[in-house]
Amino acid sequence: MTNKILLAEDDNDMRRFLVKALENAGYQVAHYDNGLSAYDRLREEPFELLLTDIVMPEMDGIELARRATELDPEIKVMFITGFAAVALNPDSKAPKDAKVLSKPFHLKDLVNEVSRLLKAA
Repeated sequence: MTNKILLAEDDNDMRRFLVKALENAGYQVAHYDNGLSAYDRLREEPFELLLTDIVMPEMDGIELARRATELDPEIKVMFITGFAAVALNPDSKAPKDAKVLSKPFHLKDLVNEVSRLLKAA
């Protein structure tokens, strides 16, 4: 079975690179440029992993992750951000076992982290 990943990233170029890298690694990726659209998709079908930027319009990644884990407590969460300190702030209400990958990162590192996270399921 192919792992399904929901990607929320508002930077178009970054999103395109991430989708390509993940699809090349064999993952099925649904992608959105804001948290609200991603959340709407999460309500329609289950995903194994939510991969989200933190700073986005309409709904930030932390709020998206919080709502995603309310919908599906089993979903894995990984933040991709240039603001790691925000994600790691205990007051942010981010899911406790969420992974954080700080920008800039190599696409190979992203794919490796995603693979590790999904294998741990």
